[in-house]
Amino acid sequence: MKFTIIGSGAIGGLAGAYLHKAGHDVTFVDRWKEHVDALNAHGLKVDGVRGDMHFAGVRAKTPDQLSGDLGVVLVATKSQHTLEALQQITPLLTADSLVVSYQNGFNEPDMVAQLNAAGLPGDRIIVGSIPNYGGALVDPGYIEFVHEGPIQLGELSGEMTPRLKELGDALTALTEVQYSDHIWGQIWAKEVYSAQVVFSALADAKIRDTLGVERYARIAGAVVKEALEIADANGIDVQAFDFFDPANYRVKTAADTQKLLDNVNHAIWLLKKDQDTKPTHEFKKKGSGIWWDIVYRKRPSETRAFAGKLIEYGKKAGADTRLNEKMTSMIYEIEDGTRALGFHNFDELEAYAASIGKTLP
Repeated sequence: MKFTIIGSGAIGGLAGAYLHKAGHDVTFVDRWKEHVDALNAHGLKVDGVRGDMHFAGVRAKTPDQLSGDLGVVLVATKSQHTLEALQQITPLLTADSLVVSYQNGFNEPDMVAQLNAAGLPGDRIIVGSIPNYGGALVDPGYIEFVHEGPIQLGELSGEMTPRLKELGDALTALTEVQYSDHIWGQIWAKEVYSAQVVFSALADAKIRDTLGVERYARIAGAVVKEALEIADANGIDVQAFDFFDPANYRVKTAADTQKLLDNVNHAIWLLKKDQDTKPTHEFKKKGSGIWWDIVYRKRPSETRAFAGKLIEYGKKAGADTRLNEKMTSMIYEIEDGTRALGFHNFDELEAYAASIGKTLP
């Protein structure tokens, strides 16, 4: 199959690497020219949970160099860059194109609308997905594979189509593929779950030192509980997945809180179990993707594009969004340089949750 990877950082780059290794025709696309130049000159270096690897002979381009048939397109940019990336390739798309939203965030409806406005059948072109493995683009031509995880794929219509099966078969070169007949519910699940991922980035610390501490996990759980209530207000059937069972966040009793804490600990174990088998590798990405953008890449994170969007959905539905609003405002201040990273942010959010009656029993 022919693939074009739009956004060849950690998620897109790893997908492209394994598709290339499996013999598919892959073009890596990225707007970071140094990364593109490094890929073309030296190939892709990957280390991390699967050991040291080198993917030679890869082909990379900047977006302005694209032309002709793109094949299957995986849009793997940061969520805030999705529509710009889609606009750049729209002249090369047809009614029969297949474009996968291969990222975090509530991107699919906006992608469909943008293609519809361009005279293309957006709801037929766009496929939803959730890549649940993790990585980090460390330097040009160098990606760290941080944790394992499956890919969830689904047509927006909920159908199981031949093209979806063909796409999934190809992506098994990288990891397990799970098919969903309710991908929108899966996407919501990832974004509800990600509320605690945003929370963890309030301090410059490892996940085990944030979500792995019961006191902090309780605050994070309260944030996710509110996010789940936002989904409920929007009539979303939030689906469970490997890292997250929404049933454990519908907390009413102290026993329910313990189930939630167990869910958090299980998620941390899933994220870190493969790293624990690689004691000789010093992992560079110690926190979440939000943390990585803020601390390592020194750039705005995806918080506005998915946590911010979650709040927008909540406000439109009349849901209480106060705790998530407080948390995201703190992240925005960190990104703007007006707030320091640190555990004092957890203390502040904990006090705020108590003041509005949103601590867990």
